[in-house]
Order: sequence, then C-alpha cells, then structure tokens
Amino acid sequence: MKTNKYVEDLNKKSAAELASELVAAKKELFNLRFQNATNQLDNTARIKEVRKNIARIQTVITQKANAAE
Repeated sequence: MKTNKYVEDLNKKSAAELASELVAAKKELFNLRFQNATNQLDNTARIKEVRKNIARIQTVITQKANAAE
C-alpha cells in the first residue's frame, strides 16, 4: 500500500531529514487551510492526508528518540 511505503521511507531518513520533512508538511497544511478559507481549494481531502502524514512523521521521530535512549 501507499502509506506503508511512505512509512518505510520515513524510517530510512535521519532525524534532521525528518525534521525538515515535518516543517515542509506543516507549511503545506497552512497553505491548504488558507486556500480552503478563501474557497480556492479544490481537493479538500488533501488537508486530511497532510494531517495524517504529519502524525506519521511525528510518530517516527518519537520512535527514533525512544530507540536512542
């Protein structure tokens, strides 16, 4: 499945790469919310998808931090 591949890719990345990916996802979410508020967003399902991706990234960051302890 697509999400399993995404999580595998996240697991292969370093902590710095994950942090930059998280920042990029949060910026994308902000832009999507802004477009939605101004009625310019066509695919509203993308907001939900980006929110879940942010949660996935944060989960992988937490798992790596706990494994390092």
